[in-house]
Amino acid sequence: MMLITMPLLGFQVAARAQTADLIVTNGKIATMAKAREFVEAVAMKDGIVLGTGTSSKVLAEFKADNTKIIDAKGKTVVPGINDSHIHIIREGLHFNSELRWDGVKTLARAMEMLKEQAARTPPGVWIKVIGGWNEFQFEEKRQPTLAEINAAVPDKPVFITYLYGKAFLNKKGIEVLGYDSKTHYEGSLVELDGEGNPTGMLFAKETPKAIYTTLGLTTKLSNEERANSTLQYYRELNRFGITSAADAAGGSQNYPSDYAVALNLAKDGKLNIRTSYFLFAQQKGKELEDYQKWVASALPNKNDHMLLPNGYNLEGAGENLVATAADFENFLEPRTILSDQMEADLEPVIRLLVKDRWPFRLHATYGESIERMLAVFEKVNKDTPFNRLRWFFDHAETITDQQLERVKKLGGGVAVQFRMYYQGELYEKLYGDPKRQLPPIKKMLAMGIPVGMGTDATRISTYNPWMALHWLLTGKTIGGMQFWPKDQVLDKFTALSIYTSGSAWFTGEEKLKGKIVKGMYADMSILTDDYFAAKTDDVRKIESLVTIVNGKVVYAAGDYKALDTPAPAVIPEWSPVKFYGGYQK
Repeated sequence: MMLITMPLLGFQVAARAQTADLIVTNGKIATMAKAREFVEAVAMKDGIVLGTGTSSKVLAEFKADNTKIIDAKGKTVVPGINDSHIHIIREGLHFNSELRWDGVKTLARAMEMLKEQAARTPPGVWIKVIGGWNEFQFEEKRQPTLAEINAAVPDKPVFITYLYGKAFLNKKGIEVLGYDSKTHYEGSLVELDGEGNPTGMLFAKETPKAIYTTLGLTTKLSNEERANSTLQYYRELNRFGITSAADAAGGSQNYPSDYAVALNLAKDGKLNIRTSYFLFAQQKGKELEDYQKWVASALPNKNDHMLLPNGYNLEGAGENLVATAADFENFLEPRTILSDQMEADLEPVIRLLVKDRWPFRLHATYGESIERMLAVFEKVNKDTPFNRLRWFFDHAETITDQQLERVKKLGGGVAVQFRMYYQGELYEKLYGDPKRQLPPIKKMLAMGIPVGMGTDATRISTYNPWMALHWLLTGKTIGGMQFWPKDQVLDKFTALSIYTSGSAWFTGEEKLKGKIVKGMYADMSILTDDYFAAKTDDVRKIESLVTIVNGKVVYAAGDYKALDTPAPAVIPEWSPVKFYGGYQK
């Protein structure tokens, strides 16, 4: 009797172990394992995909009494969006303090929002619009004037940034800051009128120092508000189906102090996006010292998230490694030529990172900069082989075919962003119509170079990934200008795949996420519209109805609202997010 019972018991245990926590049925589920492969249902357990197939088969195989069922009602389901270059941690600290014009269709409405926000903002608090817009998204096809800004808000300080190139200060803002004829920032211009008084216009020239130093002087949220702000921003990203992000750090993002809020939320299991972060050198001339300290004390791939595997991890170094290698892209001005000191500064940092096997990323806009950077990498590789160390360029708009061959030989990748969606008209004015795709994504893919997609949000671009996908599918700018040659645009499968499994390579997770197949992370979203059947321009309207991370619903809207667990109420009371949310429909 015992010999019969034991195998039977073992079979029952095995069967129970295969029952699902959650099953999505009746969907058009894109596995993204190959083009045009769709299934009806997917089962998940403990954050992993158990299996896929027809609804009847999956329910019969994996459903138990306690399994939750979500009926997709024929909606399209895709793997979670993975932004390979976004400033998620920094923006989390500031999101609640910013009025965002992302998605606003007219300048008139943008100015109404500015005036409305000023009316509810307490005295002494700045009204700020920081990136995510340009004039070509507006019907009026123009930027606001200082006169319009001053008329809308005469009595409270206002600061508005435009791409990386310039910023607007109203008269009250100039007064609060105490800016005068002697105010000066290296590499930037504080514009003066005929009488020597600041007009309110700040221009980046060789550097954006005037813009971002000024931003640092505006209102900062308290620690409690920053925690709330981070939760709101992560939820806003979940709204568009984002489930993973690689944080590219950024200026004025000091480690570890400015990471404390996100770290504590991760330790409490409250962050609903898998976040891998890179460390960005902050002090010019002391970059090597910073990396020596971090390599000795910080541990890559140590997960600090209580609930998510690979939920909050230090990934490596970058996107700024040394100040002299920062080829600042401001298409209002001619290309910045890197310092002659660049190679001497960059080489010891690269040697350190390669020796200690730290993955790294490096901001590089222009082929002229990449040429010099690659020479440093190749020199180091001769003595200390990269030997499959994960490294990559960010941006690489004008990288050449020959440089791509060298990237491939060194085992590198390229993380691309849709900055030209916002700056294509400015690039064309400086350099003329491009004769090829910028960056050359199709060429990279044809060569077998890893390519990941991201937004570089929020100081230039919006964080909405469906706007970035529109760019990949059309080659147009946000204003509708045909920037890429039409024959260089991507098909829908390729565009989405570099945003899911493609981006996963950049954090070493290509075998863990990016596809809805057995054994991979159960990260996915049910979409408002069918991405694969929608007209290309309608892709911009897509949002997530249900976002699932690690097999759990983290965001739900519309007919699925009952499944949602909303973020806490927005604080402070005057926050623009409380009244407008984020991206405007």
